[in-house]
Amino acid sequence: MSPTPPARRLRLGLPRRVFSQVLLMQVAIAAGVAVLATGLFLAPLSNQLDDQAMRRALAIAQTTAQLPDLAKDLRDTPPSPDGPVQREAERIRKATKAEYIVVMDWRGVRWSHTDPKQIGGIVSTDPGQALAGKEVMEIDSGTLGRSARGKVPLRDSDGTVVGAVSVGIAYDSVRARLIHAIPGLFAYAGGALAVGALAAWLISRRVHRQTRDLAFSDIAALLSEREAMLHGIREGVVALDRTGRIRLVNDEAQRLLGIGEAMVGRSPDEALGAGRTADVLAGRVTGTDLLTVRGQRVLVANRMPTDDGGAVATLRDRTELEQLGRELDSTRGLIDALRAQDHEHANRMHTLLGLLELEMYDDAVDFVGEVVGDHRATAEQVTERIEDPLLAALLVGKATVAAERGVALWVSDRTRLPDRLVDPQGLVTVVGNLVDNALDAVAGKPHARVEVELRAEGRTAILRVRDTGPGIPPEHRELIFTTGWSTKKPPAHRERGIGLSLVRRLAERQGGSATVGEAHGGGAEFTVVLPEALAGPGPEPAVSTVPSAPRTAEEGS
Repeated sequence: MSPTPPARRLRLGLPRRVFSQVLLMQVAIAAGVAVLATGLFLAPLSNQLDDQAMRRALAIAQTTAQLPDLAKDLRDTPPSPDGPVQREAERIRKATKAEYIVVMDWRGVRWSHTDPKQIGGIVSTDPGQALAGKEVMEIDSGTLGRSARGKVPLRDSDGTVVGAVSVGIAYDSVRARLIHAIPGLFAYAGGALAVGALAAWLISRRVHRQTRDLAFSDIAALLSEREAMLHGIREGVVALDRTGRIRLVNDEAQRLLGIGEAMVGRSPDEALGAGRTADVLAGRVTGTDLLTVRGQRVLVANRMPTDDGGAVATLRDRTELEQLGRELDSTRGLIDALRAQDHEHANRMHTLLGLLELEMYDDAVDFVGEVVGDHRATAEQVTERIEDPLLAALLVGKATVAAERGVALWVSDRTRLPDRLVDPQGLVTVVGNLVDNALDAVAGKPHARVEVELRAEGRTAILRVRDTGPGIPPEHRELIFTTGWSTKKPPAHRERGIGLSLVRRLAERQGGSATVGEAHGGGAEFTVVLPEALAGPGPEPAVSTVPSAPRTAEEGS
């Protein structure tokens, strides 16, 4: 026999889907509000109907007491079923559909009643207040049962109280009005409940589409996973709402941009300040893999719009990659220089070998001394004027590379820089970028020359790099410092348009400036001013007034 499948247990409780839960809760809320509103309406309705009935009875009693002949008939005629008081009271009772109208004298004896047999008898309730000149409204029981009553004094022409008029409205009619109002009230409540249920269904359908039929537990799990992912990935994420304000910044974006959680709710301009990074995040600069510089970091940004009108921007740190790219460029330059030097060295060795074979020993000695002396003179010229070893080594190496590219690299006679730099690495970056750009600008041109001037004025370092290239047009002299702007074709391993942007940022970070103008005789002249670049005050080295013949890289090759 096949095994009997286990019986399925009935699951009780709330449904799992957001759509069902929202619909159920909203219908329950609508039903609760309808019941509460109905109860709050019914609670005072009974009192209101009682009050209306008593005021109606009082108004009828006041109207009856104002009849001009009623007090005179009460005083001049005896109480009788056929008397004028009874006739007038019954006429008014029938016209107003009151339960009874009782006219009594000052002793409480009835002169009129719905039941003629009660005429001449004492009233069943105390008429004291009415006979004392006061008007009374009350719910009370008498010979005709429970009723809403109004009692007023009856006065003669002199204003003397001679009796009272009591009017009753059957209490059963008041209760009937209340019961008659309940079905209509329930109908209105049911209609309101139906409208509320329809609105709840429409809202739930919208929630169903937006949540994609997920359960609350699924949404909670997705939020937990999102938080873990956003704060765990090594890529910056910045989310913006439809108004362009930051609504989310993960840990990596805070590190890359140098901002904190306090920036949430602000625009990119308010959080980052004016600049390319803010323009990229705000969508004013469009494209893919946009380069931007934030502080000392080179970032690659991509911005993707979202369905709600906002956007999500991702940031990747390319600082190390950019540095590796520059090192690769330098390495390739050195390799090219070494290849050229190897070729030149072979030529010199062949020349030396020929001199030795021809037994021209003195000429061979002079030839070797000249070659070694030229290289030594170039290095000595740099180290005499620049005492910082990093900068001196950089310029010696650049001179060698320049020579192999057919460019004369000069160190100006005005160059004097003591070994008191606060940030040698930063100045090396600035000098290296400017010299590389200058070499690229003049390479392949006749009589190509690059001149470097580095001098100290107090604690301020001033750097000038001049070249004999085509120069920078006036309309481009600010654009060249913009991240990603370049007229050169980028190599495969990195992007262009970073070096000059870094130069200006490094200068501005130290309170300085980086500008470009036209060099004397044509070409470009870059000027970088770095206040507080030197460690402490010191006497400014005297500048030699006797110009010395500049050593060029070409002369040493």
